[in-house]
Amino acid sequence: MAFCSACGGQIPEGAAVCPTCKAATAASAPAVGVVPPVAGTGLADNVAGMLAYVTIIPAIMFLVMEPYNKNRFIRFHSFQCIFFSIALFAIWIALFILAVIPFLGLITLPLHLLLAIGSLVIWIILLMKANQGLKYKLPIIGDLAEKQANA
Repeated sequence: MAFCSACGGQIPEGAAVCPTCKAATAASAPAVGVVPPVAGTGLADNVAGMLAYVTIIPAIMFLVMEPYNKNRFIRFHSFQCIFFSIALFAIWIALFILAVIPFLGLITLPLHLLLAIGSLVIWIILLMKANQGLKYKLPIIGDLAEKQANA
């Protein structure tokens, strides 16, 4: 048997209001901060947007699978993850090509470290912002992702 948080009286199971003080019960009140799941799935928008950043594979899956490919929020985060991954890959290739040149290898060594730490920090920020339900746009990549998500 449950008890009312307002008056302390007993509340029968399944009751939406307290019979004593007529206050709404915790079972009838929606949870604060809970994002409703996408219709027909078990994932909320913010969780699907966050999962898009885990690797590039879930991002591609969300762009192909129904009903995720209809949701602009999920599409935005999926495209931003793909574009961010492509940009990082291109920068890594450029740095490795420069590292082959004898003296530039020593100069690019700190750039490799800076790129690794910076991309990790950006990745964590993107994960957190997507989990909070926010559309956090990276400077150039975010605009491209938004264009693709709205198309």
